[in-house]
This record gives sequence, structure tokens and C-alpha cells, in this order.
Amino acid sequence: MSELPVIFVLSGPNLNLLGTREPEIYGHDTLDDIHARLTDKAATLGLRIDCRQTNHEGALIDWLHEAHFAGAKAVLLNGGGYTHTSVAIHDAIKSIRVPVIEVHLSDPQTRESFRHLSYIGMAAAAHFAGHGADSYMLALDAAARL
Repeated sequence: MSELPVIFVLSGPNLNLLGTREPEIYGHDTLDDIHARLTDKAATLGLRIDCRQTNHEGALIDWLHEAHFAGAKAVLLNGGGYTHTSVAIHDAIKSIRVPVIEVHLSDPQTRESFRHLSYIGMAAAAHFAGHGADSYMLALDAAARL
């Protein structure tokens, strides 16, 4: 029996603080809550999830490369603040053959003007933002259809 296709779920800086960090913007779900929901939903879709979080830009780049070499079906990426600053993550996405779906809990377009630019979004295959934790579920549904 072959292994189920894998979806990498990569979360960037400060997302380890979900549930307590500005809940009026990001909600009360923790990252562990979101990962548990994704894992349960993935099982119903015939997929498996590999969830990771880091506060370090280079780790996100390494994991994008790893997703490529592991033959991942897709990557759900919430780059946190690196969304608006990291040309290096943009280049990593462009360098791999795995579709990357950008995910955000809030809608950056309705927030401060510096959040309106997304280097990740410029390279991503799709975007889900502004739906709270459900942004991840919508992105997973899209990844399953790829």
C-alpha cells in the first residue's frame, strides 16, 4: 500500500502565539488547534499533513525545498510577517514544482498599507485570507483538488 499524498503546512514568525496574540485580529484558535483540524480533515480527503512552525526565514526556505524533494502534493504557507518582506521566500517558491497556497487568518488588504504587498502571493498558486482559521480549511480543500 502506498503512502498517502502529503500536504506541508508551514507557518512563519509569531504564529506559535496564536490564541493569545491579538485575538481580536487572529482569533482564539491556537496553531495546535488549527493543525488538529487540518489533520482530521486531511484524513477524510485521503491526504496526510506535515505541520511545521518557525520564527526563522531560512527554515521556511529549507522546508519549501524539502516539500519539493519529498514530492509533496502542495504547501499551505502562512509566512506571517515574511509575507511582506521576503524576496528569498518568493524565490524559493518560484524554484520548486510544488504548488504553494498562501494562507492568512486576517485579510492583509484591509490592514496597514505595508501589509498590502505580498512577495509570497506573487509566487503562490492561490490565496485564502480573511476567514480566520477557516482560511486553512479552504486552502486544504483547494490543495486536495490539485
